[in-house]
Amino acid sequence: MAANRTQGMPQAIATVWSRGGFAGFYQGLIPWAWIEASTKGGVLMFTASEIEQVAMHNGIGPAAAGLLGGMGGGIAQAYATMGFCTCMKTVEITRHKQAATGVKPASTWVVFADIYRKDGIRGINKGVNAVALRQMTNWGSRMGFARAAESMIRSARGKKEGEKLGALDKIASSTIGGALATWNQPIEVVRVEMQSANKSTNPNRPAKLTVFNTLGYIYKENGIKGLYRGVTPRIGLGIWQTVCMVSFADYVKAWVNKK
Repeated sequence: MAANRTQGMPQAIATVWSRGGFAGFYQGLIPWAWIEASTKGGVLMFTASEIEQVAMHNGIGPAAAGLLGGMGGGIAQAYATMGFCTCMKTVEITRHKQAATGVKPASTWVVFADIYRKDGIRGINKGVNAVALRQMTNWGSRMGFARAAESMIRSARGKKEGEKLGALDKIASSTIGGALATWNQPIEVVRVEMQSANKSTNPNRPAKLTVFNTLGYIYKENGIKGLYRGVTPRIGLGIWQTVCMVSFADYVKAWVNKK
């Protein structure tokens, strides 16, 4: 939906289904999503945990510490692992649209080799600054809002700061954090536009895309609704990821600390 900003949810689902049925929803899974998921989680958890712990030890509150940890972890994972993976995952998804012209799209590996041969490492990391901005605001917001929600739940239940919450309370706080963090959907729409494999013929589209001129282009073409296209499914994604990387991660860290 971020790439096809004129489509609503039903039309977007039908479009994806037309690219291979149920399998169409898993385009880009192998190998790019696997590589991305298996590396970014470790980078995020390690970096965010260290920053959050240092911040708390220096008297910063849980919400602000979560915000700083998430921002630092998001930036680290973007530049360390996600730039090329997210770019290639987007290419894998969007290149299928080329088949509509009757031309058989090149394989992902051919696309990867062509981009590297033409633009080098910069081409593979195309749009990485938009990814870093997205991840910084993503995880800063998710962790910050989730920690703030935890504090509010503790207060509502009469618990002191630092007292453990139950699993359902942790999941509820992460749900709040994940949902509220989708305020930055325009950054995701910009990222998708910058990394899309489709060659637009629109004369208004900038020849050399940057975060800001892409933002302006999308706003002029589709308005504020275009910048928030696809936010509904992303709320679901944000909730799931925050539950996994904040609530479940807290249990993993507690288990590791006991060892």
